[in-house]
Amino acid sequence: MAKPLSSRKAAPLAGSARVPGDKSISHRALMLGALAVGESVVTGLLEGDDVLRTAACMRALGAEVERQADGSWRLFGRGVGGLMEPADILDMGNSGTGARLLMGLVATHPFTCFFTGDGSLRSRPMRRVIEPLSRMGARFVSRDGGRLPLAVTGTSQPTPITYELPVASAQVKSAIMLAGLNTAGETTVIEREATRDHTELMLRNFGATVRVEDAEGGGRAVTVVGFPELTGRPVVVPADPSSAAFPVVAALLVEGSEIRLPGVGTNPLRTGLYQTLLEMGADIRFDNPRDQAGEPVADLVVRASRLKGVDVPAERAPSMIDEYPILAVAAAFAEGTTRMRGLAELRVKESDRLAAMARGLAACGVAVEEEKDSLIVHGTGRIPDGDATVTTHFDHRIAMSFLVMGMASARPVAVDDAEAIETSFPIFVELMNGLGAKIEAMG
Repeated sequence: MAKPLSSRKAAPLAGSARVPGDKSISHRALMLGALAVGESVVTGLLEGDDVLRTAACMRALGAEVERQADGSWRLFGRGVGGLMEPADILDMGNSGTGARLLMGLVATHPFTCFFTGDGSLRSRPMRRVIEPLSRMGARFVSRDGGRLPLAVTGTSQPTPITYELPVASAQVKSAIMLAGLNTAGETTVIEREATRDHTELMLRNFGATVRVEDAEGGGRAVTVVGFPELTGRPVVVPADPSSAAFPVVAALLVEGSEIRLPGVGTNPLRTGLYQTLLEMGADIRFDNPRDQAGEPVADLVVRASRLKGVDVPAERAPSMIDEYPILAVAAAFAEGTTRMRGLAELRVKESDRLAAMARGLAACGVAVEEEKDSLIVHGTGRIPDGDATVTTHFDHRIAMSFLVMGMASARPVAVDDAEAIETSFPIFVELMNGLGAKIEAMG
């Protein structure tokens, strides 16, 4: 059932709020905890639908996964190569990350798994992981175009590979590395553009040998050594920088605002949005920088700012691919033109985000140009009109971006369905309203 919401002009935002745990790290903590020998305790886990689907799948594959009364999660893993054939279909819901990483995990186990998901996930391409995992020996049967539902039969004698990513994708890199854990020898992924390295950092934290070296011809070669003895570890999940982006941009746009967001992940391969906002003139301070289970974190202090348009280089896309929708909203309020290039990957996310943002901004009175892999937003420095209902295409980031837009627009902005927000930021409305937003259900 659709869940329409409306957002109207907010009072100055104020206060401190912790955004949910990092989605990427939460998926990986559950998967590696399920492979490690002994107990792993995960605190700060994102309890959105995407991650809960992964937790259910790890149980189905034989690991003990339990939520504790204090909100932490306790796992007893089965060791590398010790997963069991699931008795039922693995339903990944809307989670592309969970689906692609789990395919890598089971591809080197000698049993068959069946994967499905919701309508959005079933329309998204999986061939990008099918191709390298097939080289390692796994067999796939899928719908046309390599789409879900699909079956993967893992191999008992996997072959280590060296694979160059055709497109920058941390999901594909991670799927290959997870398959490489249960493969003799060394499995190497070459990436010409650096992508988020949560898998590398967490594998090392659990005891695997991972090397990152300069690749011949440029880029990086990431190598995992097979058959490591992974040992249970405590994992503290940082607050998600992609989720933090929404209150950050809201505070920048709503006049008189000042907020604090503690414990946000500041991994340099995830902070392209913050670099861009600083270039636009944003007042963002990173207090108390520290390390948490191998990941850098800091407390963000954000004050309302007058922004100016900038050119965002294409090579920055891997470090902020999920943040372009909310950046486009910031650009709509900035003075001058913001050009975002190298965005072809946005065409195959939960929705065609490039088209969805262009249509939504235009409906709100913003001058915007959509090109094949670019979005150009012509800001005037004046407050956009708003006064639109935006179609979200069951995409959580589209929904949240336009609800933020309504907080600073001249007239309210509504979204036709905010149900997908549950996948990544289930407390979004509560948190934003607690800071001073005026987001409410539509009758």
